[in-house]
Amino acid sequence: MNHRKETKLFGELEISKRIVDGLIEMGFEEPTPIQQLAVPQVLAGHDIIGQAQTGTGKTAAFSIPLIERLDFRIKEIQAVIVTPTRELAIQVAEEISKIGRFSRIKVLPIYGGQSIERQIRSLRYGVQVVVGTPGRLLDHLRRQTLKMDQVRMVVLDEADEMLDMGFIEDIEEILRHTPAERQTLLFSATMPGEIIRLAHQYMKDPKYVTVSKTNLTVPQIEQVYYEAPEKHKLEALCRLLDITDITQGIVFCRTKRGVDELVAGLQARGYTAAALHGDLSQQQRNNVMRQFRSGEVELLVATDVAARGLDIEGVSHVINYDIPQDPEFYVHRIGRTGRAGRSGVAITIISPREYRQLRLIENITKTKIKRERLPSIADVAERQKEGIKDRLLRIMEEGKLGYYRSVVDSLIDEYDPMDIAAAALKLSLDLEPAEDEADLDTVNFGNTGARPGMVRLFLTLGRKDKTTPAEIIKLISDESGIPGGKIGSINIYENFSFVEVPEDWANCVMSCLHRQQFKGRRLFVEPARARR
Repeated sequence: MNHRKETKLFGELEISKRIVDGLIEMGFEEPTPIQQLAVPQVLAGHDIIGQAQTGTGKTAAFSIPLIERLDFRIKEIQAVIVTPTRELAIQVAEEISKIGRFSRIKVLPIYGGQSIERQIRSLRYGVQVVVGTPGRLLDHLRRQTLKMDQVRMVVLDEADEMLDMGFIEDIEEILRHTPAERQTLLFSATMPGEIIRLAHQYMKDPKYVTVSKTNLTVPQIEQVYYEAPEKHKLEALCRLLDITDITQGIVFCRTKRGVDELVAGLQARGYTAAALHGDLSQQQRNNVMRQFRSGEVELLVATDVAARGLDIEGVSHVINYDIPQDPEFYVHRIGRTGRAGRSGVAITIISPREYRQLRLIENITKTKIKRERLPSIADVAERQKEGIKDRLLRIMEEGKLGYYRSVVDSLIDEYDPMDIAAAALKLSLDLEPAEDEADLDTVNFGNTGARPGMVRLFLTLGRKDKTTPAEIIKLISDESGIPGGKIGSINIYENFSFVEVPEDWANCVMSCLHRQQFKGRRLFVEPARARR
């Protein structure tokens, strides 16, 4: 393909400078294990079978070599990625555009539910990469609006999901439309027999790439998590900072951009925070570390890579503002606290859809991370009151109040001393007591027909699956970690069941069970609608 490309290192991977620039712009600092293993194999032209879960960086593992191998002079489709759902198709197309943003790449997601005419128009303008769901790809092939004769690479993403959704014949038909001398990549979290048969039939001597997770041991420190919706995460962090005694804290974000945005947000709210990431020169880095060690800066906001090799005594708290992509990173991060026999605390803030990642970390590290409720505004205000009283007492003990007493003196005849003191506090602190506040860590499920404090969930398991209440309790408890005793009433019908769980466990149970495999099919879970 294109020769004389300017290359650059990304970790140990040598790839073209344009792609590395795209990755750095996205905030990636080094390859994840699956990228490290898969990229060289794909660049060497091999077919590969990658066994990896979502959240391991597998999209970039095939996107990097895919973009690297495209011929940008040709405006024909050269790569096709097949995904089980429209959400994944959109997500993969976005990631490819971002990685290839400096490479003049034309990528198009095609899926059902969007006007086929619009897709046909876009295809006519010339596209090099198509990401689509099986049904809609076949639709275009049958209308002959999708030409696959120039395709050199086919990626089957989340193949086991596509198998569960009954797409296997569609996939085979799509593969039959592509040239025989193509390169085929298959990614799947599990390897059922049907997927292995597909690989044997349609792939040439595939190389296996697997990222296995061994047991990781975690330092003996207190680990807690808080649930907060994505849009309230910063507010949740600030409340935690206001109510926690942090002598020195490290806050972890997933990307460099995330670090910069969080530092700006914290500084705007009056916290002393400094960024630590790969873009800093050694001198800037030394500067930040000096300020942190001396206590000038109370919070260090860092990426995983930048925090490697940090050895700091006295870190009291590690806060995962973004849950780490890889359980190994979790262990590295929280190991920064509780050094030299001191106690430390690891805090993780998660959004409702990150429960699965949290459970994966718990399973691999064999630890239980405790759920806590976010402090309310009232808790924070109570805490501030204590602080204000202490400061007032110190000032009174110091004396030197002559000038201020003369101001008070001129008011004391007309006004209540209590009001004067309160007004003085308001003037000096500029604190507005909170009027009204939303609880950040509870999602309002509306009326689901459950008892107060509980949420009734609808679950696609019923009598026809020969299910029992005991089996449902075990399933929910195993998947979500909820103690069986907390599960309320269970009603089993022919095709579905209703289960009551406490409000603060509802997101966790839904997130961990929805679309899980059980008794040979995929479960569906959602809040029940209230009985009419």
